[in-house]
Amino acid sequence: MRIAVILSFAITVAIILAGNAQAETRGQVTNLPIPRYVSLKTSEGNVRRGPSLSHKIDWVFLRRDMPLQITGEFGHWRRVQDRDGQGGWVHYSLLSGNRTVIVDRDLAALHVKPDPQAPVNAYAEAGVVAQLGECNAEWCRISAGGQRGWIEKAALWGVEPDEIRE
Repeated sequence: MRIAVILSFAITVAIILAGNAQAETRGQVTNLPIPRYVSLKTSEGNVRRGPSLSHKIDWVFLRRDMPLQITGEFGHWRRVQDRDGQGGWVHYSLLSGNRTVIVDRDLAALHVKPDPQAPVNAYAEAGVVAQLGECNAEWCRISAGGQRGWIEKAALWGVEPDEIRE
């Protein structure tokens, strides 16, 4: 009987903890949301297997302003991944809170306002890195290469589907 009560208590605690895990996770170092988006501050950033200079460099990000998603924190290091899910550990000094996105659709229309019937300012090719402006439920305002406009949020990587920005 005593074992059944202890087991029942353990299951209850596990269910409560699992429910809390669904709530927003915060970084242990910054107390900022995990995951979250940032951009590469430099034109070159080493990606390491672990959070220190002694860990091997697996590859190098070579695109300034490239959006990255932070998925973990340890001291001055951030575990990041790109839109393909590739990543590793990067020193926080190489990252910026400046939000950028990658256009995921070829020839995505940039509209004058967030309306599919609105006039089109320009078209963005897949792979374009753009500065992220405000976002509503379905659209985001971006700018790249001297062009700006509203684009469907579903055509972008680097912004959450439910994210609203003013």
